[in-house]
Amino acid sequence: MKKQEKNNKKSGKEKLANVRTTAIPTWCPGCFNFMILAGFERFLQEQIKLGKKKEDFAIVSGIGCHAKIFDYINLPGINSLHGRGIPTAIGMKLAKPELNVFEFAGDGDAYAEGMEHLIHAARYNSNFKLVVHNNQVFALTVGEPSPVTEEGFKDKTNPMGVKLKPLNPIKLMLASGASFVARVFADVNQIQQVLNEAQKHKGFAFIEVLQPCVIFHPDTNYKAHAYNLQEAKHDKTNIKAAMERAEEFDYDVLKSSTKIPLGIFYQKERATFEDILKR
Repeated sequence: MKKQEKNNKKSGKEKLANVRTTAIPTWCPGCFNFMILAGFERFLQEQIKLGKKKEDFAIVSGIGCHAKIFDYINLPGINSLHGRGIPTAIGMKLAKPELNVFEFAGDGDAYAEGMEHLIHAARYNSNFKLVVHNNQVFALTVGEPSPVTEEGFKDKTNPMGVKLKPLNPIKLMLASGASFVARVFADVNQIQQVLNEAQKHKGFAFIEVLQPCVIFHPDTNYKAHAYNLQEAKHDKTNIKAAMERAEEFDYDVLKSSTKIPLGIFYQKERATFEDILKR
């Protein structure tokens, strides 16, 4: 009996180990992408323990530092073009609706090149999950400002500082009809928890992960300004309340008055794109 239990445990460990590939991560030492990878890995391991198989999941990524996660997670999927991960994910869901599709994108990938796809993914409510790694710069191409870079940010391409106000993706997703809108910090537990909730949600889930770039946009104490929406008794079914919470952070953490809401801003299920097409 003990030998059988030992074999079962060994089999379980082997199954979980297969969630990762043998590729050695090449992110910068200390990069918050490691936290996103670990959070997603824990989420997958938990799903496997609950009876899911690796073949039940698929991964999509774009181009950027975030996209390396595609090399480290042992799932079927597509490493797509810059800004084109969303239509790829939607195509996967249409071709095989039972797949649990997770797309990973960067802030440049999703909010610049892929903006038109992002808006329509929210409108369509296709049943896949989008995780945006937001470090507020184009880190892979050495730190140019992205659509969510704060005013005054200086780099080689903007020596006088960024003059434009940053985009607010949370407000954009709420206005575009996304049925699940969340933001977390690049913390392993936060990522695993929000992925668990997104997995239960039938419809498009937008998850923004604040993950400061250790080289070009370092952490300036984001956690000191953050608070948990669910602990604050936020009503995630109230779109007006969600929009008010979204207004609290303008993506400039250097302001002393900054408050950063983390958690689920809005969640309300409605017909998915895949279900609508069956009618």
